[in-house]
This record gives sequence, C-alpha cells and structure tokens, in this order.
Amino acid sequence: MPLPGGLEPLDLVGEQVPYYFRCPISLELMRDPVTLATGQTYDRASIESWAATGNTTCPVTRAPLSDFTLIPNHTLRRLIQDWCVGNRALGVERVPTPKQPAEPATVTSLLKQASSVSNPVSTRVSALVRLKGLARDSEKNRSVICFPDKAREILIRILFSDSSSRSSELNQEALAVLVMFQLCESECTEIASDLNKVIYLSKLLFHSSIEVRINSASLIETVLAGTRSSDLRAEISNVDEIFAGVTDILKNLSSYPRALRIGVRALFTLCLVKQTRHKAVQAGAAEALIERLADLEKCDAERALATIELLCRIPSGFSAFAAHALTVPLLVKRILKISDKATEYAAGALMALCSESERSRREAVSAGVLTQLLLVVQSDCTERAKRKAQMLLRLLRNSWPDDSIGNSDDFGCSEVVPF
Repeated sequence: MPLPGGLEPLDLVGEQVPYYFRCPISLELMRDPVTLATGQTYDRASIESWAATGNTTCPVTRAPLSDFTLIPNHTLRRLIQDWCVGNRALGVERVPTPKQPAEPATVTSLLKQASSVSNPVSTRVSALVRLKGLARDSEKNRSVICFPDKAREILIRILFSDSSSRSSELNQEALAVLVMFQLCESECTEIASDLNKVIYLSKLLFHSSIEVRINSASLIETVLAGTRSSDLRAEISNVDEIFAGVTDILKNLSSYPRALRIGVRALFTLCLVKQTRHKAVQAGAAEALIERLADLEKCDAERALATIELLCRIPSGFSAFAAHALTVPLLVKRILKISDKATEYAAGALMALCSESERSRREAVSAGVLTQLLLVVQSDCTERAKRKAQMLLRLLRNSWPDDSIGNSDDFGCSEVVPF
C-alpha cells in the first residue's frame, strides 16, 4: 500500500494501518475522507472516480444514490493525522489537511459580487481574488467555476469594462481568472471582433506588473487560436505593438518559466498569420527565439523551431536568422535531440537558410550536419523529416570537405538522396 511520501507499506515495518483508516475502495490510507448520504466514508479521490465512471450506488451498501454530495469527515481525518504523527518514528509522514473543493453556491455568490456594479470596487476585487485562489487549487474547482453558463461572459465583461485607474485592479483580476479557462469559439470571436478590446490587451503587454503582461499574452494567444476567421486573426496580429510586447516578454522575462512558455506560444500563433510575419522580425523575434531555444521544454521547443521555420520563409526573417552566429549551430544541434517534429522543423529552417546562403551552408557543415542528416534518414522519424533531410543532403553535397562521406562514391550511390 503506497503511503504519503512514497514510503513502503506499514505492514513491512511491523505496524498495521487500522482498517477504519483505509478507504473501502482503494484499501489505502485515506487522505481526504468524505461521507456519503448512506453514512459510508471513502477517500474523496476514490469515490469521485467511482462516480465518474457512471456508478450510481454506494460501493459498500450498494444502495442507490440520487445525491452524491460528499461531506468532509473532519473528525476521521484528524484521527488519521494523529495516528500518522504517533507513528512518525516508523517513517510515516503526516497526511496534509486537504483544501476543500469549491462549492457551487459559493462560486455563484462570488460571481454575483464581482459582477455587481453597485458593489464597491474593493468588494468586487476581493471576490475575484477568492475565485482566482479557488481556480488555482484544482481542476475540479475550475470546472465548478465554469459550470454557470455565464461565468466566462461575466469575466470578459469585467475585464473590458471601464479601465480607469479606479477600477484597473478589477480588470486585471478578471484577466487573471479568465486565462485559467479555455474560451469557446464565440467568446474568442467576440473579443477578436472588437478592435478596442484587442488594443486594450496589447497595451497590457507593457504593464508594470509581470503577471498582467503574461496574462495578456496568454489571452491574446487563446483568442487567436480560437478564432476561425483568417481576416480577424490578421487584424489582431496587425495591431501595433502586439509583436513588440510578446517578443519583449521572451527577451526580458525569460527567468519566469510561465512567461517563456506563454511568450513562445503567443509568438507562434501570431506567426501563423502570413501577412504580418515581418512584424515579428522587426520586433526582434529572431534574436529572442535563438537565444531562448536552449531553455525551452519539449512542446515549447517544437513551437519555437516551427516559428523559426515560418520566419525563415520571408526575406527579412531569413536575413535576421542568417546574420545570427548561433542560428545554424543551434538548429543542427536540435536535430534528433527533442522530437520528430522538432527535427522536422529544424531541418526545414536549415533548408531555407542553406538554400540562399553560402555562409549558412559552410556553418552547417562545420557544425556536423552531415552526420545528423544521415541519422535522420536512417531513423524512425516522420516521412516529412526524412524528406527534408534528403533535400538538405543533396543541397549541401558540394559543400562537404573533399575527404567527407558527402563527396565519396559510396555516398553518391546510396539511397539517401533517391531523386
């Protein structure tokens, strides 16, 4: 039986867990005991999983349950905690006091307080702060908050209400809560269709608060990704300072993991709009992406490499990346190091650079791209990645040193470049 802290079962250290401390479903020590209407107590996670699979009876009594209300059993939880403390010498860690899930009635009350314009601003802000705390606690709480049909609608209305200094904190707290939820298409379209709202978000990208800047970039990315209309996406990306604000987050807030993650996602989504990619280059995106590439986790590294490939397709982007001394070595290094997608994007960016630049070809060869590309062709990578690698090998063939595989007869007769 796994115990808090990942310890071995207590049975192995000469101590039995009292049966009434065990969940009847999992048979493990309860961390958050709750009682059903039948009077039976279970660990919250276990009984919630039981109900989530469609069961409508009490697991022990088999009595039908029309009400799955879970009542926290504080007395039993305290007894379990005391027992853990009493057995500390055996290596047992105390079960932490769980945070109670949000109650629908509480959420409804907080939303009403926050949305009522007759309430003092301080009261409305306090309600939003409490909602933010609940949303951060768990995914379940976020589901409870979003359950009322108009919850996100209320938050959007508050966010874009009067943004005077008197109520700016109210707008910012609404933004902080809103970015924790996925907006539906109609909500994204509503924001995207109102240029004033988009301009407001673009100004928040330069706010004195780091959290506000990051949240604004997050909402911009959400709205762009959730808007189907290519015209609306183009209008958003064409707003002055959006690229500058997002790129600045990448440049100057890289010590904040969330800022780095959201900055990359927002920039990638913006660069999916072909007409305005040049704005990303003008804002310094090329330098920011190259200098942050080594700091990114897998998914964000894939997005960054995809963005680099997109920007390399336009003249200004090609020039900016080709001029940076680290571009080609870093792209070569990322081949086969992150994922198949990352390999594909890195090879595509190298293809764009080496097609137009002799200097880039020499740098790629010096960085060891031959070995990397041969490995790609022989690997289980995607067909697109292999195809790009083969094209790049053919392009670079005349750039290999005289004694390299690239200029040998064996290479010329191989199936690496079958066309």
